[in-house]
Amino acid sequence: MSNLSRSARKVQQALDRFGLSFDVVELPASTRTAADAAAAIGTATPQIAKSLVFRAVESGDPVLVIASGGNRVNENTVGDHLGQPIRKADADFVRQATGFAIGGVPPVGHSREPMVFIDADLLAFDRIWAAAGTPNAVFSLTPQELLRITGGNVVPIQ
Repeated sequence: MSNLSRSARKVQQALDRFGLSFDVVELPASTRTAADAAAAIGTATPQIAKSLVFRAVESGDPVLVIASGGNRVNENTVGDHLGQPIRKADADFVRQATGFAIGGVPPVGHSREPMVFIDADLLAFDRIWAAAGTPNAVFSLTPQELLRITGGNVVPIQ
C-alpha cells in the first residue's frame, strides 16, 4: 500500500475497515471516465461503477449516485426516491463533501457521509470496478459488497 498515492491510500484504508479483501490499484492509463476505466481495465463500460455526486436542493446534503458506466442519471427519478430534488454538484462541493476530486470519487471514505443510491443495473454483474480516489486508481468488488460497504439504496436511475 505504501506505493499508492495519498488519495488512493486513503481509499484503501477506508476499504480495509470493512474486513473484506479489496486491493486498490493505480493504472498507468486514466480511469477518469467510465469509458476510459473500461479500456484501461479491459472490461465492459457497464461494469464500471461511476460515483456521481449531487446536492440535495432543500437540505444541501451530498447525494452519491453509483451508476453503471453506460447509464445517465435521471435527476428527477433519484430526487423522487430521496424525497427532494437533486442537482449536479460543482467541483468545489464535490471536493468539500467527499475529500476527492471529480474523476476519482470512490464509493466510500468521504469527508461527509452522503445518502447513497445504487443503480439497479449494476446488480446484473458478477464483478464491478469503482474509482479509488484518483483519476487512475480503481478497485474491484461484487455488487453485494458495494451494497454492504455503502449502505446504499438500489434504485432505477434512468
